[in-house]
Amino acid sequence: MEKLSSEFWNNRYINKTTQWDLGEVSPPLKKYIDQLEDKNIKILIPGCGNAYEAEYLLKKGFKNITLIDIATDLVQKLKIKFQNNSEIVVIEEDFFNHQITYDLILEQTFFCALDKTFRSKYAQQMSNLLNEDGKLVGLLFNREFETEGPPFGGSEQEYLNYFNPFFEVLTFENCYNSYSKRASTELFMILKKK
Repeated sequence: MEKLSSEFWNNRYINKTTQWDLGEVSPPLKKYIDQLEDKNIKILIPGCGNAYEAEYLLKKGFKNITLIDIATDLVQKLKIKFQNNSEIVVIEEDFFNHQITYDLILEQTFFCALDKTFRSKYAQQMSNLLNEDGKLVGLLFNREFETEGPPFGGSEQEYLNYFNPFFEVLTFENCYNSYSKRASTELFMILKKK
């Protein structure tokens, strides 16, 4: 459980040991964002990290973006970074305690940061946080890791076992346009709340 603590993640960001940080928005999420037409939808990015997706959403004209993370220093940096952007709200909070609902939730390396024992709870909470017909869209690692996580990997069938009770699966497939270092190791998903 230490790996879920604010202190653990705060130290990770202070020491720059979030090795899966791409330094930019991932190509699959960028492509998905590009085809969204309604710039007023409510978007959540949980476990937002350095929030490259939020920067891109802002650039594309989206007006209602919420970022959540539990790493105190990171949250303070993001609040300063986005202080002149009323379109973005930055919250320091445990995702599992959050209660506001959204039209779209973007998943980018948050799921893999959680201990595997939280996966069923994650799927249920994602459903709870979505409005009717809301979508969970993002990337999951389609591999196991040699070292103890985070990140924690898994497989398509394992993931579907968690998501099927709460979501209609619109897309769940090998990602064809991953960031080059993640080629052939990611699944892209579009899940609609049941």
